[in-house]
Amino acid sequence: MTAPLLQNRVALVTGASRGLGLAIAGHFLAAGARLVVCARTQASIDAGAASLRTAHGAQAPLLAVAADVSKPPDVARLIAQAVDRFGGIDVLVNNAGVQGPLGPLETVDGQAWARAVEVNLLGSVLLAQAVLPRMKRQGWGKIIQLSGGGATRPMAGMSAYAASKAAVVRFVETLALEVSGTGIDVNALAPGALNTDMLDEVLAAGPAKVGEARHADALRQKATGGASLQEAAALAVFLASAQSDGISGRLISAVWDHWRQLPAHKAELEGSDVYTLRRITALERGFDWGDR
Repeated sequence: MTAPLLQNRVALVTGASRGLGLAIAGHFLAAGARLVVCARTQASIDAGAASLRTAHGAQAPLLAVAADVSKPPDVARLIAQAVDRFGGIDVLVNNAGVQGPLGPLETVDGQAWARAVEVNLLGSVLLAQAVLPRMKRQGWGKIIQLSGGGATRPMAGMSAYAASKAAVVRFVETLALEVSGTGIDVNALAPGALNTDMLDEVLAAGPAKVGEARHADALRQKATGGASLQEAAALAVFLASAQSDGISGRLISAVWDHWRQLPAHKAELEGSDVYTLRRITALERGFDWGDR
């Protein structure tokens, strides 16, 4: 009988009280992981943990901690509690994120804009810094960062979200280079357009803030159900497991990429720019101007 993909692994999933974070947490438990989950408030993470225990048993190996991932003291306390309970962290999923203020740049609050960067980018950096020393000592680890559409295309009226998510992908690519050869893989996961609270925020903001096209897309997405939480969570399990060993520095889409086939193509991925952010030149688009 094949062992569960995450058997004997300790995983930390942030922003795990609801939505995709909760779905990833459930898939990790089902895959045999010992699990630490966090969210910003105790009430929200307790509710998320209760639903996980209902689904996976009251004795599920689960620790729930309230922590603000953008605050160094909270991150230090979160890691200390995880290590005290389970002895270490093998897998980090930086799922905690906020959409930030919606609307044209000149109309949004600057502090709210900066707060989105603190949570989406700085929170990811702080947690990666905290887990890297132990992962290096044990010679294995997985860091998975949630990114997505905000990183790959401009989004009018959502500048804080889009800019912070693009920065996260470049952070992933850079960190992957830094830890190359250590047994640690670092990747970004694009879950697709999910029907979560963030979508409801866009709908509530209205076309005046996010634009007619984005609002119309949100209405269609709400009506059709959006991308699958389960497929995104399954990709997270793949990226957290030994199946993805050697795949690093990539932005992988749960919706558009045949990610289950990637283990057979590791040699082709190595040294290529597949699933990375890059600049497109004029020559690549068939223009005979602009490039030397």
